Amino acid sequence: MSRSVLVTGGNRGIGLAIARAFAEAGDKVAFTYRSGEPPAALLDLGCLPVKCDITDSEQVEQAYKEIEEKQGAVEVLVANAGVTRDQLLLRMSEEDFTSVLDTNLTGTFRVVKRASKGMLRARKGRIVLISSVVGLLGAAGQANYAASKAGLVGFARSIARELGSRSITCNVVAPGFVDTDMTRVLTDEQREAITKQVPLARYAQPEEIAASVRFLASDEAAYITGAVIPVDGGLGMGH
Repeated sequence: MSRSVLVTGGNRGIGLAIARAFAEAGDKVAFTYRSGEPPAALLDLGCLPVKCDITDSEQVEQAYKEIEEKQGAVEVLVANAGVTRDQLLLRMSEEDFTSVLDTNLTGTFRVVKRASKGMLRARKGRIVLISSVVGLLGAAGQANYAASKAGLVGFARSIARELGSRSITCNVVAPGFVDTDMTRVLTDEQREAITKQVPLARYAQPEEIAASVRFLASDEAAYITGAVIPVDGGLGMGH
């Protein structure tokens, strides 16, 4: 059965791969993007582009109204939108810190809260939050990003306890280093140094993250909630 799916930050990288995976499986997929033009790859699959900055509650509300009107209440939410503003602690401004948390953590709160209304009425739903191995391991220069991504774990587990009795699951996928535009700007030396830390000795492909997300949203994962699924080539094992 075709479900109404929303992927935030679905216009590039991991989010685009996730949106494509659901669309190719026959789901009705909406995706948010903050700027630029929506990717033709998703438009060709019939996906619904919704311009939305998740740091703005009013924009989030309007996005949901548009989605509900065009493809029904959201049954599967993938909270993927995120930003980085890397800086060493002593040089990190308060704005560097709070802006990252406002998008990555508070923004996730906004979209999950709004989606949960329809899910509670339907007495079913799937919520998947995209965290990061950095949220488990930490990383120099990423105190803001790591804090936001670690916060998603506690948030998800609290939501899993709140909503579980209504057959709503909430899980976390924690990717490691993924081959996207964001990581392709690194030098060959930087990429090699990172790869040496990964037991599988390579970067992930965005499609590998998408596969785990689709599994958590499937009937086969109906009894999994509050879980953190690392898709990191072994980089964060033990955390």
